[in-house]
Amino acid sequence: MDYGVCRLSVVSMRANPTEKAEQISQLLFGDHYEVHEASKDKNWLRIHMYYDQSEGWINLQHHHSISRDYYDYINRVDFKISTDLTSSILYNKSPLIILMGSIIPISGSELFRMEEQFAFNGESKSLGVKREIDFIKNIALKYINAPNQWGGKNPFGIDASGFTQMVFKIGGYRLARSVEEQSRQGKAVESINHAIAGDLAFFTDHSGSHHTGIILDKDKIIHAFGKVRIDHLNEEGILNLDTKIYTHTLVGIRRILPE
Repeated sequence: MDYGVCRLSVVSMRANPTEKAEQISQLLFGDHYEVHEASKDKNWLRIHMYYDQSEGWINLQHHHSISRDYYDYINRVDFKISTDLTSSILYNKSPLIILMGSIIPISGSELFRMEEQFAFNGESKSLGVKREIDFIKNIALKYINAPNQWGGKNPFGIDASGFTQMVFKIGGYRLARSVEEQSRQGKAVESINHAIAGDLAFFTDHSGSHHTGIILDKDKIIHAFGKVRIDHLNEEGILNLDTKIYTHTLVGIRRILPE
């Protein structure tokens, strides 16, 4: 068993061990994982992410090996999470641009004995600190116009469940990776009339695909569809404010934030 941590800005996780395979998720700087197997040609690793238990393949060249002791340490320490769209970190005396939602291995606890050296002076918050709805809204709005990208989790390419997961992760709340898993989290909300800002809304489209977004106000939703955008929400679903056409049918609402 090997362990690793992402030490690049963003790394693709793929469905199969090839560059041509579908991107199913991403690692951002600071995400850590277990290595479960290597491909036959030894160029790819199947990993299991600690944060959301998702699995996929990463290129061996993107793997940064760590000890089991350091992996366990990361699991229990409350590191910082970046809240700027982009920021610069000095990693082993070399500058690296990192993206919003990256984990910065700096905390108020005793420093772990490790060879890695970090310097960071951007905006961040403690990963474990749970924030209120106004903070969640502000983080969500930072992703506005981020292009929709299947498997993406960053401000330059993100999918629907990646968007909701990252907004709540920065806010201090843990969501699963897929729309289906997220739709089972939190507490069910009886109807749209009982919904409040910060609730997750779930939908299907004409093809039967699942979709999700964050309710901003009673009749507004922010979601990744083509790009991260704000549209009208009612009991029927999402009304695209540009085309005036309903794009998604509402199927459920879940409350993640404490009441």
